[in-house]
Amino acid sequence: MAESKRTLVERLFAQHGRALQAFLFRRVRRHPDAAELAQEVYLRMLRVPDMTAIRNPEAYLYTVASNLAKEHARHERQDGAALDVDDPLVQEQLAELPAFASQLDAEQRIKRLREVLQQLPPKCHAAVVLQYWQGLSYEEIAQRLGVSTHMVKKYLSQALVHCRRRMARLG
Repeated sequence: MAESKRTLVERLFAQHGRALQAFLFRRVRRHPDAAELAQEVYLRMLRVPDMTAIRNPEAYLYTVASNLAKEHARHERQDGAALDVDDPLVQEQLAELPAFASQLDAEQRIKRLREVLQQLPPKCHAAVVLQYWQGLSYEEIAQRLGVSTHMVKKYLSQALVHCRRRMARLG
């Protein structure tokens, strides 16, 4: 019975492997992630205890893939929320935010900026990370956060205003 399940799963992937990876790529926007998620779909399909109970294996395959893409997006948002301000690229981008940066020494500025960024609401914080750290466009950020591009612009604007005000007060 295990062999027939494996045969069914292998047939599904032979027929739908490329389309499945394209489906996943449209959701995660990175080929390595899409390939990794497709492999995970394959493994999860092999773990299904009773394949005969599945009425439509193709639909089930894409349901598993969709759920994995959602999990991946959730993990990406959580990972993005943990900004590594010690990363030189992040420091460079964030150092440009306050106009009075030249008045403070770098260590104080970084420490204060860490505090200020932690005060941002989660979606504002995520938008800043995705824009300045990962270099995503407004459209890509909107897709990842599940909001409109207008809302992304609003989040970034709010974050900049917040950072400037708080950095000035801490100044």
